[in-house]
Amino acid sequence: MPSNPARRTSCANSARLGGAISVLGLLEFDPSIDFKLLLAVLLIPLIGYVLQIFLRDKLPRGDWILTGGMGIVALITVFLAAKAIAATTAGEEFFHASSDVGMQFGWFYSDLETPAVNVIAGILYDPLGAIMLAVVGVVSFCVHLFSQGYMRGDKRYAIFFANLSLFTFAMLGLVLSDNILFLFIFWEIMGLMSYLLIGHFGHDPSQPFFHRWATWASKKAFLTTRVGDCCLFIGIFMFWDQFQTLSFTGLWEAGRAAVEANGGEFPAWMTTAGLFVFGGTVGKSAQFPLHIWLPDAMAGPTPVSAMIHAATMVAAGVFLLGRMFPLLSPEVLTVVALTGSFTALFAATIGMTAFDLKAVLAWSTVSQLGFMVAAVGLGHVTAGMYHMVTHAFFKGCLFLAAGSVIHGCHHVQDMRLMGGLRRKLPVTYICMLVCTLAIAGFPLFSGFYSKDQILLAGWASVGDIDHFGGTALFALIALPVAAMMTAFYMLRLIFITFHGEYRGNMQEHMYSEMIASEGVEGPDPNEHGPGEHGDDSHATHEPHEDPFRKNSMTQALVILAVMAVPGVAWVVHTWVGGLISIHTLYPSGIADWIGAKVPEGIFDPDSHMAHVAHGRALYLSLFVACTGILGAFYLYVMRRDLPAKITAGLGILYTTCRRRYYIDEIATACVINPCVKLAVILKWIDEKIVDGLVLLVGRVNKLAGFLSAWFDRMFVDGAVNAVAHVSQAFGAAFRLLQTGRIQQYATFAVGGGLLTAAWLILS
Repeated sequence: MPSNPARRTSCANSARLGGAISVLGLLEFDPSIDFKLLLAVLLIPLIGYVLQIFLRDKLPRGDWILTGGMGIVALITVFLAAKAIAATTAGEEFFHASSDVGMQFGWFYSDLETPAVNVIAGILYDPLGAIMLAVVGVVSFCVHLFSQGYMRGDKRYAIFFANLSLFTFAMLGLVLSDNILFLFIFWEIMGLMSYLLIGHFGHDPSQPFFHRWATWASKKAFLTTRVGDCCLFIGIFMFWDQFQTLSFTGLWEAGRAAVEANGGEFPAWMTTAGLFVFGGTVGKSAQFPLHIWLPDAMAGPTPVSAMIHAATMVAAGVFLLGRMFPLLSPEVLTVVALTGSFTALFAATIGMTAFDLKAVLAWSTVSQLGFMVAAVGLGHVTAGMYHMVTHAFFKGCLFLAAGSVIHGCHHVQDMRLMGGLRRKLPVTYICMLVCTLAIAGFPLFSGFYSKDQILLAGWASVGDIDHFGGTALFALIALPVAAMMTAFYMLRLIFITFHGEYRGNMQEHMYSEMIASEGVEGPDPNEHGPGEHGDDSHATHEPHEDPFRKNSMTQALVILAVMAVPGVAWVVHTWVGGLISIHTLYPSGIADWIGAKVPEGIFDPDSHMAHVAHGRALYLSLFVACTGILGAFYLYVMRRDLPAKITAGLGILYTTCRRRYYIDEIATACVINPCVKLAVILKWIDEKIVDGLVLLVGRVNKLAGFLSAWFDRMFVDGAVNAVAHVSQAFGAAFRLLQTGRIQQYATFAVGGGLLTAAWLILS
């Protein structure tokens, strides 16, 4: 493997496009101006949140300030991303820190001499930050736009938009942070906002089903992700303790120095710290076994699901891996690759059996996150980051399209109660079909390019088998199978929901019989049939879609779907591929150093191994996508009687997948219930023993106080009072001598003189 290969762009086309763009002077990055724009990008959602909270009762609508602000943010982020693309495709190194122009914030200073104790925050704008910032800006704007129609009439409409804006602020801050401590701070803000947004319907007791489900789901998400957050915090502290810096550039340089000082091997403590950091990704990006919160997070409003599954929250974990990749040892990357590959396959098997519209998309998110994580573990960090970008657009569109379907079907989510919707919701159908083909990896759609890169990572790793070992073989088996399953269950969703005849008028007893015929004891609690949500209006109302020019929901869908269509997808692939290649993602010295962890077929795109791996990955991606799509078409269009027979034949295997491998039940039995019982025991100990000891100490102190008061009254006060009484008695006695009679005084004087004379004589 070449140790110092020349820095290359992704392809000659991107270089020509970048050269054409860079002709425009507007696309030259000017730190003195553009960092102010970046600061505005960060502050606009925060200011909007504050205005919304304090002025919501005085505004004519609860959305126009925040939606307009996010539109401005989207325009600025896309404009700045174009500058980054122009620079990198022209062969320039694009790394800008706000500290270079004096824009930094001293959050904490100490009087100690060591500078490591001082925490200074700033902005890091690099290729990864540039593209992620644009993704967050565009997707968030579309979600805000969609929510205007979807959330209309909600009792907490203004609060919803305020929380959505602060959620966006947290993700923007995370992307722009130049040090890992502030990344963690924004990471936690995002966790809090996800709790509030997932539990949005938990504030409406008039809908008991949603009230219970949303409340439970928000707690589940918050507590599950806290496990990963604790791991991340430990990892941050370990790196700070050893390197005495928190900035990403400082950590990268210190990591390289530590490895070189250790003879080219990663120290054991770096492996441990890297595993803890990856624990944060496992929690936030819903990797096995901390994946259990994400499918239940769909209890929140559908726009929230789109934000969480597309541009924020789950993407933050993958983004963290991209930032910390140079510090992850080969041992950590092995764990990362195995976890991601297993999660991708595991979640895909569950997605094949789900019938709740949002549940299918939720499990597809878990699976696609597994693809991204596996790509990073296999050394192709840019493939993971690129798939994160394409996934954000088509998954955001898929969730919003699902929201449009649910809204049009009057809050029904079970696909078995749909069918034939392509004629009733034409714009939604087209957008959802485009993005389904993208996530399936169909040729020329956006997902095809990014999944091809991930499969390329698998082939390249197998080509470097001495370095990657069995991990590459497992990934090369698991990822293509998961990709085939993805194509199958996503087209299954399309055929069940939009094709055939409309089944929304199905009566309750028919629905129950249909479920019973599948051999599953009772419906999945996450799949909503008639009457479960307190709204039976679907039985008498036909699904509908408002005209496009008046429908903010379909307008948002079209914006996101355009990013996945052929042509546009190629342009995005060309430009973004050049922006986040392995040679532009990190500073040149760091990029050359991490080459030892990257397969030769990825690090050196002109090598023979690269050409062989790319050809094999291309054919493999075509095969798995077409096989999955044709399989779904055969079973759910041509032979609709077969799925029921197949599921009946699979028996317990189908039931196990349908019940999500009983992991929620296992978690409840092995973790939640023991924790609850432990809490009950600790409560008893607190009330009966700790509180008893505290009360005993209080009673002893009370008795001691009583005795002290008695002693004070009887002895201390008694002695003082005795002196007073004696003085009073003497005073009374002497007062008898003060009569005011001169004869008496003369008598006392003569008597006293005689007594004195007698005493003198006798003595």
